[in-house]
Amino acid sequence: MKRGGWIGLAAAGVGAVAAAATAGIVVERRVVKARKAGSTAADRLGGLSGEVHTVRTDDGVLLRAEVDEIAPYDGEPSSRAGNGTRRRRRTPDPTIVFVHGYALNLDCWHFQREYFRGKHRMVFFDQRSHGRSGRSDKEHATIDQLGDDLLRVLEELVPDGPVVLVGHSMGGMSIMAFAERHPDVFAERVAGVALISTTAGGLRTHRIVSGLIPDAVGAQIGPRVVAGLARVPELVDRVRRRGSNIGFLVADQFAFGDDVPASYVEFVDNMLAATPFEVLAEFFPNFDTLDKFAVLEAFAGVPTCIVTGTKDLLTSVGHSRKMASLLPDATLVECPGAGHMVILERRDKVNAALEELLERATATRTTDAVPARS
Repeated sequence: MKRGGWIGLAAAGVGAVAAAATAGIVVERRVVKARKAGSTAADRLGGLSGEVHTVRTDDGVLLRAEVDEIAPYDGEPSSRAGNGTRRRRRTPDPTIVFVHGYALNLDCWHFQREYFRGKHRMVFFDQRSHGRSGRSDKEHATIDQLGDDLLRVLEELVPDGPVVLVGHSMGGMSIMAFAERHPDVFAERVAGVALISTTAGGLRTHRIVSGLIPDAVGAQIGPRVVAGLARVPELVDRVRRRGSNIGFLVADQFAFGDDVPASYVEFVDNMLAATPFEVLAEFFPNFDTLDKFAVLEAFAGVPTCIVTGTKDLLTSVGHSRKMASLLPDATLVECPGAGHMVILERRDKVNAALEELLERATATRTTDAVPARS
């Protein structure tokens, strides 16, 4: 039976250590063998890159962003035609903006980036304190601030034209915060939204660790455990270091529903290990207090796709079904047997859902632009 939790996945904390200890030498050998088998392929994942940009947030944090233009990126600001003259890149309609989740970075979109490259203009960025972006102070480590950061990304990198927003996990929450805090921009600019492995609220993180903990108790225990671990972040990060077998085991157990290539596990483990525990502890309190259900009203007139894995241990399928029930025109795509990292585990199904969303978004914008006949 798989057990896990957000803090187990991200921090490889108490639950992860216990799981690894119980597994013993047999698991240790399996993990090492899997690592050796998948290490080369893991290096390829996340190996795509684009034009690098820096976006300054309202509070001065510098966000690392990359843009893939409509023409395949070749390392130059623009490409040259066969006769040696510069060929201008045309901007497709709409631009896709990808927003990653908690403890991950922009590289997590590898398979979506690979699939849509050259077909659509795409924007990727590392959320504050994640990946290669600058560190936030504790005060601004909030979901609402992430919504403001998304506005700045659009202002800098997609100043005009429609956009399709694609968010995974905490990235979906960032999109909801953006819609709540900047409703006029959302209504004017957003042509489509994909909410993947995410929720608008109702998370009880202690239930993920153990369904036997009563809510009243769990609501107190979870934050205290995280706060206690945050006092010794160096020790926690030492356990979570890149290449640790505990980290690999945690990623395997908690991020995926079915058996996946070892390279996928290694890839996720590397992203998790690269996120300092202090960052995880700063953002962690956001999840139990999140309540963005009222915001979903703003999505009613926007083509929306909700994607989930039926074995997601972190934002369970019930969260996606609840959001879909509040958005009767949304498309709900359930991936049987998949876990939280459905963007890797069921890449073909996710990409197909995004392709269909883009078609709907483009058709809707085109219809809106046609004047009514007198």
